[in-house]
Amino acid sequence: MSTQGHDEELRSERDHVADLYVRLDADRARAQRGYDAALAGTGGTPMERDVQVRASAKEVTRLKVADNGLCFGRTDSLSGERSYIGRIGIFDADDDYRPLLLDWRAPASRPFYVATGAHPEGIRLRRQFHTRGRRLLDFTDELLGGDDPSAEDGDAALLAAVNAPRGDGMRDIVATIQAEQDGIIRLDHPGVVVLEGGPGTGKTVVALHRVAYLLYTRRERMERHGVLVVGPNPAFLDHIGRVLPSLGESDVVFTTTGGLLPGLRVTAEDAPDAARAKGSLAVLDVLAAAVADRQRLPEHPLPIELADTTVRIDAATAQWARDEARASGLPHNGARAVFTEIVTYVLTERAAARIGRGWLRRQDRDAWADLRADLRRELAEHEAFAAALDGLWPILTPQTLLAPLYTCPDRLRAAGADPSLARADGEAWTVSDVPLLDELLDLLGPDPAVEEAARRAVEREVRAETEYAAGVMELLTLDREELDEDIGVAVGDLTHHENLAERFVGVDTRDLAERAAEDRDWTYRHVVVDEAQELSEMDWRVLMRRCPGRSFTAVGDLAQRRSPAGATSWAAMLEPYVPGRWVYRSLSVNYRTPAEIMTVAAALLAEFAPGVAPPESVRACGVAPWSRRVGDDDLRAAVEEFTAAEAQREGTAVVIGPPGTPGAVAPSATKGLEFDAVLVVDPDRILADGPHGAADLYVALTRATQRLGVVHRAP
Repeated sequence: MSTQGHDEELRSERDHVADLYVRLDADRARAQRGYDAALAGTGGTPMERDVQVRASAKEVTRLKVADNGLCFGRTDSLSGERSYIGRIGIFDADDDYRPLLLDWRAPASRPFYVATGAHPEGIRLRRQFHTRGRRLLDFTDELLGGDDPSAEDGDAALLAAVNAPRGDGMRDIVATIQAEQDGIIRLDHPGVVVLEGGPGTGKTVVALHRVAYLLYTRRERMERHGVLVVGPNPAFLDHIGRVLPSLGESDVVFTTTGGLLPGLRVTAEDAPDAARAKGSLAVLDVLAAAVADRQRLPEHPLPIELADTTVRIDAATAQWARDEARASGLPHNGARAVFTEIVTYVLTERAAARIGRGWLRRQDRDAWADLRADLRRELAEHEAFAAALDGLWPILTPQTLLAPLYTCPDRLRAAGADPSLARADGEAWTVSDVPLLDELLDLLGPDPAVEEAARRAVEREVRAETEYAAGVMELLTLDREELDEDIGVAVGDLTHHENLAERFVGVDTRDLAERAAEDRDWTYRHVVVDEAQELSEMDWRVLMRRCPGRSFTAVGDLAQRRSPAGATSWAAMLEPYVPGRWVYRSLSVNYRTPAEIMTVAAALLAEFAPGVAPPESVRACGVAPWSRRVGDDDLRAAVEEFTAAEAQREGTAVVIGPPGTPGAVAPSATKGLEFDAVLVVDPDRILADGPHGAADLYVALTRATQRLGVVHRAP
């Protein structure tokens, strides 16, 4: 295409994109009016209005996020049909809803991402737009199935994106999805998709785009339950947190494995032996034994002094009660009622026989029944009896079971636990404790007293609202029509005050992500696990419980595993949970790390994981990595020099070093992150920091997108 022809075509495309923005603004204005109307609406119940508000708010957000880079490409088919590709779909309502802009997730958009010269997918030309905000700066064309020498490089947009300075968070890649990535994003698999790739292969962003694609294609099935995204640390979650909102998806909960239990946010890690023991499924037997150990028999009969006699809880009575309680199949706390009932029965019969001897005849059934009822009431209110029950079958929480277990050698031995689990502070929770605490919630069950208190609180709330509604009905002086309009229901339909009260009680105004994050029993339709190689068998058990449909995207790299309880193979970890229901896909192209830096990292990889091939870098940056040996006194100066130099450049920079290095972050804290420039400090100390040292150093060396420096004191 000549320069003049290119300029004319550019003007035409700018006009077309400008028209798309006009239509977008009109749609946004309509959505905003709908949201305002829903917010101010008076019709329907509060819950119905809340649903309308949420739906309208979602539409406003969806159209708002499309504002930046609305349209990023075009395809021309062999038959001459032209299609524009963008963040959302826009249709012409005046022309039978003809598509003006295809959503990037729509099936018709797929050729834009996968067409090649060898397999053009019916496409003659692929055009990629270069935009800044709403402005179309330029475009590049790629002719498919032809050999026109004037065709421009189709990788220009990709290279521009990977070479651009990094900002504060991960960006979406809707404009530059590659064919290898697109196949994974659109993969139709009902089980677990394992996506493995080395550093910089884009596996995380591909997984997030897969979520957006699934929410688009399975909207009705997924949006009521949402998606869970599990990452390695809070910094990583902050880094990726903008991607899905930028694609218009907000029904997503982000957390770490240390935050999977509502009300608990844990970041501390165990020593390797303890982490390995807690992460194995063998710990399930330990937990079950620890619960059973708290279901005790008395060493000596326990006397219970009643008003007219003294009875004793002996080992035989407790044994019978314990056997029946365990046989009930109820969780520990629920089974206490069975235990209590049998012990109460035995003591009541013994006490009644003693008290009634000599003055009650066998045929005096009513008198015997009254005596037994009195005794049962006395036992129910008897402090010593309650204390005895607490000693034999206590109500337990996960915390009150696990903390004493860790601090008591006798209990650890009784449960058959690994000695490495012992610690001085039982409640110094670690990330590896979270799946154990979660498991115990099911083993123990809720505290019946707490459940009863919650039920009574709801009853009190309803009663208060009912009384208020009664007052409203008596005091309101509005005429019938005004009252119908104000409360959204005909006065004739309010036959009871409770009808009005029920319309305003129990309405949950939190959005889906807030409700899901605070509900341990919430189940998700899909779960994304990043750095999945770090998850233990017990971590996977927790996640499988959160997603009964077993729909997962697991992202990881076995070469980067640092957890002693993590995966050594995907099959060994997943087959017990999803036998035959998982597939493996890999990404082999490194979009982040330039070839010069990857050469350094690959040399380390060859030493500690010789069977793993490093990903192939898609580009070179022209800047060679550097290293410098410094003395102890010069180390701080070298760090300050690097920091000062990078402060003058555009982009991001970080210093990575072993724990305790001034001004540096640990390698584990940078997993999944990327920076324009990285300075690695004391690599020998990172390497020597336990069995995960080599993986940590590999992570540190592969965070940079442009510049890598190393300062070291040892050879």
